[in-house]
Amino acid sequence: MWLRITVPAAIVTLAVLLGLAVLAGRGLGPLRMSSASQDLGEALGPAGAAVSDGRLPAPADGVILRVLDTAGAPLDGRPPVAGLGTDQIRALEAGESVHSGMMYWRGAAVTTTDGSLRLVVAGTGLVGLESSVHTGSRWLLGAALIGAVLAAAATWLIVRIALRPVARMRRSVRALPPGERLPVPAADDELRALAVDFNALLARQEEVSRRLRRFTGDAAHELRSPVASIRVQAEVAVANPDPELAQETLADVLAEAERLSALLDQLLALARSDAGEMQPAEPVELVTEARAAAKRMPPGSPVTRVNGVVGSAWAYAAHAEVELVLNNLLRNACRYARSQIVVSVLAGHSTVRVVVDDDGPGVPPEHRERVFDRFYRVSDDRSRSSGGSGLGLAMVAEAVRRRGGRVTVGESPEGGARFQVSWRRAGNVSAP
Repeated sequence: MWLRITVPAAIVTLAVLLGLAVLAGRGLGPLRMSSASQDLGEALGPAGAAVSDGRLPAPADGVILRVLDTAGAPLDGRPPVAGLGTDQIRALEAGESVHSGMMYWRGAAVTTTDGSLRLVVAGTGLVGLESSVHTGSRWLLGAALIGAVLAAAATWLIVRIALRPVARMRRSVRALPPGERLPVPAADDELRALAVDFNALLARQEEVSRRLRRFTGDAAHELRSPVASIRVQAEVAVANPDPELAQETLADVLAEAERLSALLDQLLALARSDAGEMQPAEPVELVTEARAAAKRMPPGSPVTRVNGVVGSAWAYAAHAEVELVLNNLLRNACRYARSQIVVSVLAGHSTVRVVVDDDGPGVPPEHRERVFDRFYRVSDDRSRSSGGSGLGLAMVAEAVRRRGGRVTVGESPEGGARFQVSWRRAGNVSAP
């Protein structure tokens, strides 16, 4: 990680410093000219005052001072100024700066005591200006390179120091025994948040592993029972070739095979749910579905009555999911109801509910939180003797939860169990 941080930081620093060096190099020439112009202006002030008093200007360090007439002819007894033509003279009279060869000039027009007009000019040489600009630019580029190297080294050092706690945490993770957690740093920073999140991840992973081991063990146990029953009955039939016994054995084998097939279908449905497979949601009319589920009850089932709302109640779910939920709830109630099952469909502002009541023994309060767990049974008699596999209510809870609904169990007014399922209501749907 330190390399991934150091290299981009060095590249960005180098680019910024090189850009600043180029800009500074380009500004060296104008800066030098601005400085020369300021020096010439400072020399022109005393020189102009001297000429106005009828005197020649005193020499100045690094500056050439000349006195000319308005035509550019020298009036100070010295040779003519080379390179100053008529246009340059006019510009100097106007107070502008001009270049003449390797000289840089500024001028000022003054009036002497006798009323005549004089032109005082101050000039300085530009020899070595280009060379100094190039030299300064090279120095700036060199300083930019050195600065980038120093910045990269400093970044590398800082990152290495900053990542030491991460390296220690990584070593702790490698040596972490099963069931243990990372020590949480005292400082309220990113490392503390990372340790807390990692510990939470470990807890979730252990919970998933625990549930998977339990699910695998329960599934193996449930599958072993019908398979063992089929094997024993087949061995009995082979050992006793009696036609009547064989027919009875085949009937038992068929019942166990059907039970095994149903169990496998439920396991596959839960596996697809765990894998995230979902059918597209659509509005589903619950009163019609509840009546259809009641008609699918096996012969000999307790009386099933459906109380629907006035009008219709539409849930936002998949049709197959609603059918699965109603089938499992009614079959579960059928196993334990003594005389009747009541199904009520209730419509609220944002949700719709299906309530299934029976007059059976009910679910004790201490088991209501876990009755929707996979393979969980309240007691042993609520198992193979009643035909249950312990997966029906788990499939109900999973199907409802994935659509944002909820399922609860409580006590029915008839004294048995009351299962309530709520879905999100589908809006703006009229009855067909």
